[in-house]
Amino acid sequence: MFETLEATSPDPILALMQQFRKDERSGKVDLGVGVYRDGEGQTPVLQAVKEAEKRLYEEETTKSYVSPSGDAVFCDSMRQLVFGQSIPSERVKGIQTPGGSGALRVLADLLISVNPGSRTWVSDPTWPNHLPMLLQAGHKLERYPYYDAAKSTVDFDAMMQSLQSASAGDVVLLHGCCHNPTGADLNQEQWHAVADLCEKNGLLPFVDMAYQGFADGLEEDAQGIRILARKLPEMVVATSCSKNLALYRERTGCALMLAGTETAAANSASRAVSLIRANYSMPPDHGASMTRIILQDPALTEQWKAELESMRARMERLRQEFADALRKRSNSDRFDYIAGQKGMFSRLPLSESQVDKLRNEHGIYMVGDGRINVAGLPDNSAEAMDDLATKIVGVMS
Repeated sequence: MFETLEATSPDPILALMQQFRKDERSGKVDLGVGVYRDGEGQTPVLQAVKEAEKRLYEEETTKSYVSPSGDAVFCDSMRQLVFGQSIPSERVKGIQTPGGSGALRVLADLLISVNPGSRTWVSDPTWPNHLPMLLQAGHKLERYPYYDAAKSTVDFDAMMQSLQSASAGDVVLLHGCCHNPTGADLNQEQWHAVADLCEKNGLLPFVDMAYQGFADGLEEDAQGIRILARKLPEMVVATSCSKNLALYRERTGCALMLAGTETAAANSASRAVSLIRANYSMPPDHGASMTRIILQDPALTEQWKAELESMRARMERLRQEFADALRKRSNSDRFDYIAGQKGMFSRLPLSESQVDKLRNEHGIYMVGDGRINVAGLPDNSAEAMDDLATKIVGVMS
């Protein structure tokens, strides 16, 4: 049977990671893979996480299964992080999942099981894994324009005009904050307009909230979702602890379902659990337990928030320093947008051949569409930042 198979093309981002590791040049720079890195190039284990893990080790008495829906206290804590007090808590149910990607897939399966004939509208561009994940779940995809590459900003008029074509029951996939790959986010006025359109046309928002706390702060980053929740009877949110708690390998996520009534919310969770049981059966518990410990202890919560704010502020600083270096080397303001965008990612106006040239000649690694991971920029070295800017501007000349 397997002799008929042909090798599939490797994921371009994972392939880039392998290339970087094999590159023996001392001055190489990794702006590709989407994980947070500190000034030493490491993805740190947060001190709040270390303390929670220590407590878990001392307190844990069993490794038995929890349940297909996971840790109920963890799920309720994630609900509070995302929705706050914006809506009655009984209208939201949460399911613990293997990471944010697991939440996306569980919700994709749930939505297609409820309304198999609907279309799902996805931003152009979007996180590359959104497309195969949704297609594999059986969704019929439509694309709406999102980013004006010439102006390096959200093309909101084009987005709204496109979504006018969506029909009642269609799903709209939105990035809660820190849009991947562009770093260009909707403002509050635009979130209100999206909520109005969804209400008018009967559309269901499907929000990917992978980076809460990385844009403007935990509360600030949740405002778009809360605007939708106060306006609409239903929506779903995939949230992740990979970035804001740096729990990447622990695969800690939560699928949140908002419904018009408590009964409808409970029924949506019940359907999700049946889909989970037929898929991976039980979620991993370690990361969720550590998150629960952190969010249930006020002192640990404050420690985590301080560490998260430090990561957010560092990326904001790096954005400004990089924009300043590019302005200096290009003698133009064409890169100033980088300082105003949010989260880990921005897109440089580079062709694929220019990206290849940066990698091959200078050891500067980024995704082929020009997406860079801001957290990978040179830290605490104006000379290194200036050198990076010089090489990027040079390939564009």
